[in-house]
Amino acid sequence: MNDVLRLEQITRRYREGEGQLEVFRGLDLSLRPGEIVALVGPSGAGKSSLLHIAGLLEAPTSGEIFIEGVATSKLGDRDKTRIRRDAIGFVYQAHHLLPEFDALENVVLPQMIAGVSRAEAAKEGERLLTVLGLGQRLTHRPSQLSGGEQQRVAIARALANKPKILLADEPTGNLDPKTSGGVFDALIAITKAQGLTALIATHNFELASRMDRAFLLHQGKLIEGTSLPR
Repeated sequence: MNDVLRLEQITRRYREGEGQLEVFRGLDLSLRPGEIVALVGPSGAGKSSLLHIAGLLEAPTSGEIFIEGVATSKLGDRDKTRIRRDAIGFVYQAHHLLPEFDALENVVLPQMIAGVSRAEAAKEGERLLTVLGLGQRLTHRPSQLSGGEQQRVAIARALANKPKILLADEPTGNLDPKTSGGVFDALIAITKAQGLTALIATHNFELASRMDRAFLLHQGKLIEGTSLPR
């Protein structure tokens, strides 16, 4: 079975003064179809950078990213943009919803940008929001929604274009524990229902333990296992 996402020998360095800061070196990671994988580590470990590299938002210093078997390092910006639009969904810690649009419109817009008709986009948006428990909140703007509701809209938006891969960066990090648990349950349920492959960064070991596999990003290396060092 082919990997949906594969990172091979990924190294990332940043300029720091007159020298360089090496965040990680020679990382390998493969995600199988339908697999939900946790990426765990403290702030500053490089989780966000690794997700940005996996999602073609940031180029590694060296190494290769394969999306559905396609090597992407030599692709142009247009092809990378197409892959991000068609194959990858992103959820961030901050929901980044457009404040002037209601919940449904926030989910409709990315579909229309991808060429879907407004009617079809609205139908899919309503379906996703209803599955996520927001069927009665379609016409509410972000300012009228709770933090947990806003993040559910962000999840629906990430899934609207039917991606193959979901990348989530601390998706419940801004929420209180009770709300966090509910949003996480909704995220996992809809990800499994749609057969998505997901890589979810979190500092919450309890949430990580509920995923199919977990990796700790520690001192520039990935450590796999259920008994992760804390």
